[in-house]
Amino acid sequence: MTERNEEQLDIQDITERAALIKEELGKFIVGQKDVIDFILLSIFAGGHVLLEGLPGLGKTMLVRKISEVMALDFSRIQFTPDLMPTDITGTNIIQPGERGEQTFVFHKGPLFANIVLADEINRATPKTQSSLLEAMQEQTVTTMGEVKQLPKPFFVLATQNPIELEGTYPLPEAQMDRFLLKINVSYPTREELKEIVQKTTSSSNEQLEKVCDGAFIRAVQSQARDILLADSVLDYAVKLIMASHPDDENAPERVKTYVRYGSGPRGLQSLILTAKVKALLDGRYNVSTADLNDMVKPVLRHRIFLNFEGEASGILTDSLIDNIIEAVQKKEKVS
Repeated sequence: MTERNEEQLDIQDITERAALIKEELGKFIVGQKDVIDFILLSIFAGGHVLLEGLPGLGKTMLVRKISEVMALDFSRIQFTPDLMPTDITGTNIIQPGERGEQTFVFHKGPLFANIVLADEINRATPKTQSSLLEAMQEQTVTTMGEVKQLPKPFFVLATQNPIELEGTYPLPEAQMDRFLLKINVSYPTREELKEIVQKTTSSSNEQLEKVCDGAFIRAVQSQARDILLADSVLDYAVKLIMASHPDDENAPERVKTYVRYGSGPRGLQSLILTAKVKALLDGRYNVSTADLNDMVKPVLRHRIFLNFEGEASGILTDSLIDNIIEAVQKKEKVS
């Protein structure tokens, strides 16, 4: 597929390409429509994704197929407690020259790809996580004091198992905040289970078409930032973020009771950017409050931290976000 220059794209072309990507993925991936939608939104927004779900739900295969359809280089890192930073960033290796001299040659690690699947990310030690954090934030890796640029576009799609906690290291808040979205991968329905078995236990081998390329993705990322945002919509987004803080006057009672910390400024940036991408992929030139409501759960669910009472009571973050939306909308009607 030929690369194109970053240019202003026709909005109809963008929506048609997005629909084609979903159509191609639907040939292989059963169900998970919302998961696919949110991952594509995150990619076109230029952000990283944290996928949380039980083993065997197809998270790894989904990420691999997305890289195929979008013609992006793919690499997979299986995170383990003994994984070292150089195992993911790469390292300098001594290599003999023609005249017998020895030189250091850098061998790239698996981070040097467009889409990096960080499988079971919470199994790696904090030392390795810090190297990944640099890659996620700066899109660079540092080895022996030398900074090396990662390819563009660059995305980390990480998975973690919500039930198996033995031998894991909880991700620090700073790293959680670097994920644009946290997406919950749900268990398939009865009909979807039957379709999965039919597709995976037969001899058919569905080949997926490449629908777009890295240049197209970068062009959409740039164009999404030009989507219009009215002051009233921005005010609504700010109120949603502020209401996630227990000390805010508009925070619902359950947030004041069960939340330790709410979202920071990066949460607001993520909410606005993903809402702009959603509007663009829907063929619209402006963001609506409905876009914000659709995106607020994957944006905030990993940015709201429960206190001891909230954790002990088994409070679900998504239910708190529902309370936040309800409280802000009620306040908007009153004012």
